[in-house]
Amino acid sequence: MTTAITPNARNHENLSGLQSRFVGVDDLPWEPTDVEGVETKTLLFEKSSGLLTIIMRMAPGVALPDHSHMKIEQTFVLEGRLVCGEGECKKGDFVWRPAGSRHKAWAPEGGLFLATFQVPNKFHKDGAEQDLLGNDWNSIWGNCTNMNNSAEG
Repeated sequence: MTTAITPNARNHENLSGLQSRFVGVDDLPWEPTDVEGVETKTLLFEKSSGLLTIIMRMAPGVALPDHSHMKIEQTFVLEGRLVCGEGECKKGDFVWRPAGSRHKAWAPEGGLFLATFQVPNKFHKDGAEQDLLGNDWNSIWGNCTNMNNSAEG
């Protein structure tokens, strides 16, 4: 039986473990994050492994604060551009970041991104380590980094 879910998806509750999950993305609500001007739609989430696929929308000029990628992260730019100290990713471009990488990223004109995480990012804020929702990262996700692949790859 699958443990992955799409929160807020319609008509998934009565599906068997092996049935495909078709997701009406337009029907999913935009979910606020702990970063002002950043919203997400959760497409796939599996708590036991930390696997997460989201659509992320960033308002113009918004920056994601300093964060670490605990495992590989993949981002495809649907609209706008995503910029960091290493370069930029424009509409139609793709970037993936290795486990252990750390940076800040911003969307000068705003943007829409499809992102997949093996484990959610760890944000470093005022001495705390949090996920994008502002929850304590270690208490929620710490056990996921010890499964199959370590944070070192």
